[in-house]
Amino acid sequence: MTLLDKAQSLLALHEAPDLLTVVNVWDPISARVVAEEPGTTALATASHSIAASFGYDDGENIPLALHLEAIQRIVAATELPVSADLEAGYGDVGETIRRAIGVGVVGANIEDQLKPLDEAVRGVEAALKAGEAEGIRFVLNARTDAFVRGGERTPEENLDDAVARGSAYLAAGAPVVFVPGKLDEAQVSTLVEAFGPQRLSLIAVPGSLPLARLQELGVARVSYGPWSQRVALTALQDLVRVVHEGGALPAGTRALN
Repeated sequence: MTLLDKAQSLLALHEAPDLLTVVNVWDPISARVVAEEPGTTALATASHSIAASFGYDDGENIPLALHLEAIQRIVAATELPVSADLEAGYGDVGETIRRAIGVGVVGANIEDQLKPLDEAVRGVEAALKAGEAEGIRFVLNARTDAFVRGGERTPEENLDDAVARGSAYLAAGAPVVFVPGKLDEAQVSTLVEAFGPQRLSLIAVPGSLPLARLQELGVARVSYGPWSQRVALTALQDLVRVVHEGGALPAGTRALN
């Protein structure tokens, strides 16, 4: 597919009534393993996982050039559309999106980090304009940190802020709003009602609502952030413990590379 084809496909997957699930990847082999599983229609990177694989902490500590190089290798490993986690945009959202499109990305998460709303909206607009300049409708997963950075605020205050911010990002042209956090059914329902069906993106964490229920509520997308890498590393750690205890490789281990 061309870049335009991939962008249109990714947007259609968000707008479809079926819930889009993306198990996040961090390198070419994780990308191939996920992409080759039946039912996988798109890939999403995880900034935390990519940074960790190079020995960096999350939070734009990995240099942007290295981050984009890692993403480019993921894009090259699949024909599926790829959405990238680009943190808060590395200080220049529009330029970072332009460079990401240059390595084949057609969508991205951009954090608002609870910046003043007008500043955050300008970031959304810059991301979308970068896509227009490259001839695509960029699938911005406009992230609000209302819950994860809510601090001492009440859950009600966090929800009100998420609604206000998400509504502003949609008005600025973002196709979907990402509200990470462990949300209950009432909170998810309020967000879907405020944004409209197939406009809310969530992250799965331990104790999250079941996927089937999220689809019923009208959620567009669920991603897994660093949890997919944590699952893989947990399996690796378990293997080490078994080996140290004199055990054998787990039955059913597959050659996936």
